[in-house]
Amino acid sequence: MLVDGPSGAGKTTFATAVGRRTGLRVVHLDDFYPGWSGLAEASRMVVEEVLHPTRPGYRRWDWEADAPGEWVALDPRESLIVEGVGAVTAASISAARELGEVLSVRIDAPVALRRARALQRDTGYGPYWDMWAAQEEAFYAEHGAVPVDFALTW
Repeated sequence: MLVDGPSGAGKTTFATAVGRRTGLRVVHLDDFYPGWSGLAEASRMVVEEVLHPTRPGYRRWDWEADAPGEWVALDPRESLIVEGVGAVTAASISAARELGEVLSVRIDAPVALRRARALQRDTGYGPYWDMWAAQEEAFYAEHGAVPVDFALTW
């Protein structure tokens, strides 16, 4: 399952709930965005690393050191829920289909609600909101028209 949507939309809440009910492992792009300017790079990493057919995984991002951290290996036989801004692209859907069935979900919410949720979740996010929102805008200008199986607003 690939779950995408802008910051504060409810992706993590949704993916975590589905993961609990299904027993599927949830992989959060928040764990490997390479810093605050890394949305596009993390989206590429979903295709080339997380969904790699024989050696899937990702390099965790150490937010304190602002540097790459340890490699997290994933089991290539394990079904996953991959969630985060940048998770759904034509390339990620194609890569996931190579591994088996895939369900794609895009979640959204009004901007004011998303911002309030994001800042409540991470008090250090405030100074980066505009920078991240600009990356989201660029990402969705390129990938927002990719069809998904489910689109939710909450």
